[in-house]
Amino acid sequence: MADIKSFIDNEVKSNDIVLFMKGTPDFPMCGFSGQVVQILGYLGVPYKGINVLDNPELRDGIKTYSNWPTIPQLYVKGEFVGGCDIVREMFQKQELQAHLKEAGIAVNEAAAE
Repeated sequence: MADIKSFIDNEVKSNDIVLFMKGTPDFPMCGFSGQVVQILGYLGVPYKGINVLDNPELRDGIKTYSNWPTIPQLYVKGEFVGGCDIVREMFQKQELQAHLKEAGIAVNEAAAE
């Protein structure tokens, strides 16, 4: 488990935005992952999608790492933001856009209003 924790830690800390998801950004394998992909796409922010279905150890490990029971999980600048419901709610209230801007990540201006 230490190896998977190191892998997750490295991904979270070396990428501005990481989405641990079921499937890939081009082909989400569940509706919740798909919703977060759509939101990030609308915001026009670059991010790294990591498919937890490729590795059962990663799928379990990310839940332990964040102490959050569900996938997808979004991380911004090393910080756990939340799963689909939280990301969607933050997006609808413009909080996600503000959070990204505060983290120094440019957001599609049409999405920021």
